[in-house]
Amino acid sequence: MNVSTSTLSLTVADVDASREFLTTHLGYQVAMAADGFASLTREDAAVDIVLLHRGTDVLPPEQRDQRAAGLILAFTVTDLAAEEARLRAEGAPITMPLREEPWGERLFQLTDPNGVVIQLVEWVTPSADPSAAEEEAPAVHVITPSPESVTVSPNATMTGLAAPSRGSTELSTWTVEMAAGATGPEHTISREQVWTVTSGTLEITCGGRTEKVAAGRTVILPPNLVRRVHAPEAAEAHVAMRADGYATVPGTEGTRTLPWAV
Repeated sequence: MNVSTSTLSLTVADVDASREFLTTHLGYQVAMAADGFASLTREDAAVDIVLLHRGTDVLPPEQRDQRAAGLILAFTVTDLAAEEARLRAEGAPITMPLREEPWGERLFQLTDPNGVVIQLVEWVTPSADPSAAEEEAPAVHVITPSPESVTVSPNATMTGLAAPSRGSTELSTWTVEMAAGATGPEHTISREQVWTVTSGTLEITCGGRTEKVAAGRTVILPPNLVRRVHAPEAAEAHVAMRADGYATVPGTEGTRTLPWAV
């Protein structure tokens, strides 16, 4: 058996009233209609609904004078609180306010003009076991600088902090110490860098523009522009960039990794 659609047939006293309620508040559309009959549908997974007037001879004789009772028409929706707010604003008759059951069901109820109870439901995902979440959470890396993470050049001393080799996946950070009068070589970096001067003053030339950056100030250096760093006085800075950045030196071939940042 292959079921292509599902339809719920409701026997009501006033077909027009239920049809108006369902199309106005619950997004149903009329597929077919006639005197004492309406077939309603939606374009999503909601069940189709047929409304039949009490007494119609299409019903078995013993059911013709009955009406829909003792049943709940339930729809599972997303953002249940927003749906309740919308329906209240529309003046829809909410006959049971939003509540949450111990088994994880959040719901509220409406009642249409013929007494049909309609329930909107949202299922709450049970909270994960906190101990399991702790076990699955990524490890926190606390980095203590060591002699192996220090690189000394003729112009500066770089101390590596965060880097892929020390536990990070996205960023590299390091500190730079420069003696008074030291000047680094001209170079470019493939990624944006953020320099925060923590003591002294640096003169940073980038893209032909020179900025004097005192302690407590931050400068952002765009990628792929020739830059040079000069220390008119002893200075220190903290630098951050994406972990995949590399350097090039004008007039030379190839690229160079930054040993303190890999």
